[in-house]
Amino acid sequence: MSKLNKPEKILSTALKLFVVYGFHGTPTSKIASEAGVSNGTLFHYFKTKDELVVALYTAIKGELNQYLAEKVNETGDVKEKFRNLFRYSLEWALENRDAFYFIQQFHFSPHLGLVPDEEIRKQSEMHRTLFQDARDGKVLKPLPLDLLIILSVNQINGLFQYLTAQTVPIENQQQRINDVFELTWTMIANPEKP
Repeated sequence: MSKLNKPEKILSTALKLFVVYGFHGTPTSKIASEAGVSNGTLFHYFKTKDELVVALYTAIKGELNQYLAEKVNETGDVKEKFRNLFRYSLEWALENRDAFYFIQQFHFSPHLGLVPDEEIRKQSEMHRTLFQDARDGKVLKPLPLDLLIILSVNQINGLFQYLTAQTVPIENQQQRINDVFELTWTMIANPEKP
């Protein structure tokens, strides 16, 4: 197993600490100490704590998007594409609980406003394209695109909370994911389309 380089080690350590202590409760000195680097080294790679938080978010979102791009099948009907996006988002979240929790934490923090618009567009391109094409094809209800996305993402977030808080056995998780996907699909799908 190869050792993490210093920036990776800093980000990995920051993730663990942010999930436990939050952004404000985690001083950079603690991150540096637990990562085995000096404060000067941490600030060499990340000029500010805000920059570190945003870099971690960008890295995690990049990993999630790469995973989804590899897993979500581009063939099949629209509903199957949505099912795959839903299912694999949850599977990644359950396999990367700290990272997914960090994403949720980040979205409700002022740090989200520090992410450049270009990065936000890049991160959401696959999702937005799928939703836009489905709405344009009248497969989805004629609601604002951002509302359709938020409604769907909130179902993923809620189901993640349920599956982790209730400690649902692995053998039952897939059934819960399928059940909640069907509920979500009913909520966003145009009932006039087959």
